[in-house]
Amino acid sequence: MSEEISESKTPAGIPVLTGQDRNSRSAGYMVAVRTGSRDEDPAVGGISHLLEHVVFRATKKYSSYQMAKEMEGAGGELNAFTGRETTAFYGITIRETADVAREMVADIVANPLIEKNDVELEKKIVLQELSMIESEPDSYIHDLFANNLWRGHPLSQDEGGSPDIVGRLDDKDLKGYYEERYGAPNLSVFAVGSMDPEEAVAWASESFDGMVGKLRRERSAPPVPKAGYFFKKNRSEHCHVAIGFPAYAPGHALRTASVLLGGVLGSGTSSRLFQEVREKRALVYSVHTMLDQSSDAGALCTFLSSTDENTLESVETVAKTFSVFRKEGLEKGELERTKRLIKGALVRAAESTERRMYMLARDYMLDGRPRTLAERLEAIDAVRDEDVMKAAGELMHADTLNITVLGKGNRGIRKFDLSGLDL
Repeated sequence: MSEEISESKTPAGIPVLTGQDRNSRSAGYMVAVRTGSRDEDPAVGGISHLLEHVVFRATKKYSSYQMAKEMEGAGGELNAFTGRETTAFYGITIRETADVAREMVADIVANPLIEKNDVELEKKIVLQELSMIESEPDSYIHDLFANNLWRGHPLSQDEGGSPDIVGRLDDKDLKGYYEERYGAPNLSVFAVGSMDPEEAVAWASESFDGMVGKLRRERSAPPVPKAGYFFKKNRSEHCHVAIGFPAYAPGHALRTASVLLGGVLGSGTSSRLFQEVREKRALVYSVHTMLDQSSDAGALCTFLSSTDENTLESVETVAKTFSVFRKEGLEKGELERTKRLIKGALVRAAESTERRMYMLARDYMLDGRPRTLAERLEAIDAVRDEDVMKAAGELMHADTLNITVLGKGNRGIRKFDLSGLDL
């Protein structure tokens, strides 16, 4: 891979970031809108996600079926996602049909019709999606943990919203939201793979510079949350558990060290938690730790699932593992092994046009600074043992520990007291 990252702006001031790879045989284009569930008024919670769906229904030029035929006929994919801070639309094709990706992405972002019948149809699909999420506890636990960790702050608002509110939204709501949020200064454009940076800037200017004068919603960072334990009942045969702490915002000097801290604790089958909770005690099938970030906050969290009878012992073992690590520190070679594990995942991801585009957009939307693969790897190499231990000492505290449990739950699980944990 021979990626070259550059940053430009259109005449209207829209940022355009490109990651050119002359050896790639595919090209990807993305438009990210700086609006998500944290930017919604509670009365219209879920509107960002519903709008993301509806723009695919019809544009001034294409029906949804025509868009699908154009993209698939070009060997590509047209898709989108909604997060707590960003709604993004992207198209990826083989390099000889990159013009189709550009046209389709521009059309759904700049020219959606948002008609009443289409909104009503898409609401039915979104309501089914919301029901499906609650039926997939291994995914739902991530939403619940964020809801509980950031309780009382807009970051606690999940992307889908509630079925009752989504069911009441109409085309007027969506058109008003689109007109308010979709335009400069909320737009950023990304292009990666086999593409020409100058051509990408020209395309962005022609397609989006007319979308101006839009509201930029102000955000405030969440306060550091206090410790909390939350139980939500469902019908799953397994309890799904999230155990975590608030962590650093993206620009923090120890941010990469906290990534490696999460890796030492719970990335891969050689990690401390996998060995302690699964291999030595057979309490769970899977356990992993991840760092989740927004533009002004972060969370270091371990996720696991177990049967009711194993849940409390699993939680206690995780807490004990945290405590032992903080007291005893890293083993010889442990950090270097974890560095190679994470670097390997980054290198493999960088071989995918879609993943490179996502990482470029994510970096920029989080802290306004794109990073090459080489910069990412260098940042990992620069982390020392003492950096990881400093991060552990600053982040892993009982007074900010938050646990969310989803499952049937026996009495012990429902009434669990955090104060009994050895942390």
